[in-house]
Amino acid sequence: MAKENLKTIAQNKKAHHDYFVIESLEAGIELCGTEVKSLRAGRVNLKDSWCSIDGGEIFVNGMHISPYEQGNIFNRDPVRARRLLLHKREIMRLYGFVKQGGYTLIPISLYFKSSRVKLQLGLCKGKKLYDKRADIAKKDAKRTMERALKEQNR
Repeated sequence: MAKENLKTIAQNKKAHHDYFVIESLEAGIELCGTEVKSLRAGRVNLKDSWCSIDGGEIFVNGMHISPYEQGNIFNRDPVRARRLLLHKREIMRLYGFVKQGGYTLIPISLYFKSSRVKLQLGLCKGKKLYDKRADIAKKDAKRTMERALKEQNR
């Protein structure tokens, strides 16, 4: 089995701050040529993006891919809805979770897997304000402990 060549393009750090990621899965994404060239330059923003399921197909909305400078007439709308490539049964399973309530589909990261663009999709549940504060407190405590251990080992 060959080692997979992964190159991260962008990550949605806000997703882990605002949501509990219950499950994540990999999906292909339908793009045009100038969008891929713009992705290779790293000109993408996942911050305010989300996914919706319409008519048995899943789309990513709000993902901003900046227009490619040399693309001229071939450039597409930077924030258009882009179709994700998943099997029908996976889409129906996710649709069941979303319709059940409290769950949402959030893009977590975008990366190249060999020459293909893949999107890591997270099935997420929203965090309350006190959950966010608890996470920040845990990070702060961990950082303090690591700092104290580092000082002790000197």
